[in-house]
Amino acid sequence: MAMLVKREPKDGPPRLFDWLAAEFPGFSTFPTFPAAMFPELRVFDEERVMRCEEYVEEGRLVLRAELPGIDPEKDVEISVADGLLRIDAERRETRKEQHRSEFFYGKLARTLALPSGVDEKSVKATYRDGILEVTVELPKEQAPAAKVPIEHAT
Repeated sequence: MAMLVKREPKDGPPRLFDWLAAEFPGFSTFPTFPAAMFPELRVFDEERVMRCEEYVEEGRLVLRAELPGIDPEKDVEISVADGLLRIDAERRETRKEQHRSEFFYGKLARTLALPSGVDEKSVKATYRDGILEVTVELPKEQAPAAKVPIEHAT
């Protein structure tokens, strides 16, 4: 007998494996769950992105990214160019005899537009407890926006 299960709505499309498990009961109980059989399907899982938060604190912009299980010296690269801060990371998979894995392995990237007037050399990064924290000193004073005159077209 089929059993109805109410799913709470999520932002964006439903996760592929949640949908498969809901449509085909018992699907996720196989030892060779599709994620293990077809690792390339992992790209369809919407939650496999670098989760970030940003805020301003004490005159600096703070960007925090969740990157647990990553060696920042080997697997993280931070670059700043043309007013953009980019974080590239990679979580490498070690092959083991396993029945199921919900960990994401592969490349992650986020790009953040920096406020105008930021000194790109003031960017600093620290990594602790699986959190990468990048800080950027904000300019002391913002230049006032230039007013653009509007001409009447004839």
